[in-house]
Amino acid sequence: AYERTCRYLARKSNSVVVSVGYRLAPEHPFPAQFEDCVTATIHFLRTAQDHGVDPSRVVICGDSSGGTLTAAVAQALVNRRDVPKLRAQILIYPFLQCVDFNLPSYQQNGRIPVLLKERTLVLGLKYLNKDLSVLPELFKGRHVPEDLRPKYQKWVSPDYIPQEFKTRGYKPSPRYPHSEELYAYIKVMFDPVFSPLLAEDSVVAQVPETFLVTCEFDVLRDDGLLYKKRLEDHGIKVTWCHLQEGFHGTVFSATLGGTIAFKS
Repeated sequence: AYERTCRYLARKSNSVVVSVGYRLAPEHPFPAQFEDCVTATIHFLRTAQDHGVDPSRVVICGDSSGGTLTAAVAQALVNRRDVPKLRAQILIYPFLQCVDFNLPSYQQNGRIPVLLKERTLVLGLKYLNKDLSVLPELFKGRHVPEDLRPKYQKWVSPDYIPQEFKTRGYKPSPRYPHSEELYAYIKVMFDPVFSPLLAEDSVVAQVPETFLVTCEFDVLRDDGLLYKKRLEDHGIKVTWCHLQEGFHGTVFSATLGGTIAFKS
């Protein structure tokens, strides 16, 4: 599916592009995909010169769930001393957090194709091999334990979304009592490999320079905005591109050629 996109990027940027054929869920459950991406990245960093690449100029990139994996790999490598440092990361409308599925972008864009609000969680649960019956409880936020709320609210809160992104409508969500049983069942969601926005400050403070793409009509828009704030709070240089007419899948769709056309 992404060969055309990768060829386009290689041609337009005059770069060597390596596409990681990581194993797919649900046949290969989480975190096999992350492990494949880390393994491939480390291997390439060590052998970059064999491909005519300067190992100090390697950038990792991904879109949607690939953006999640990119963010997780960048975090995983911050303390490695046996490989060259990544030059940068490119995050294209990534999924980054499981704490709040009622952020303004989830409310505003929940029914906008291609990534509907419910579909986002269905894909996430299938990725983790979890039962879809827990969906309604996740939407209510009952999976977040009371003792962890203060910690996560430092990083994931509608209060950190600029007012301009709330003009299309936003209502604070009612607070429901948490379920210990639900938390125990889907606890893996809080792993920073699945939700990179929940990584500790000591890790986030060391990630490489970042290029971040968000789209206005995308449920994941606010994940990007919140990570942008965290990175900038730690002094990480962020170049931010917000596509005002964009939707989830814009970049992939744009490289399909003349088959479809749209404003963004």
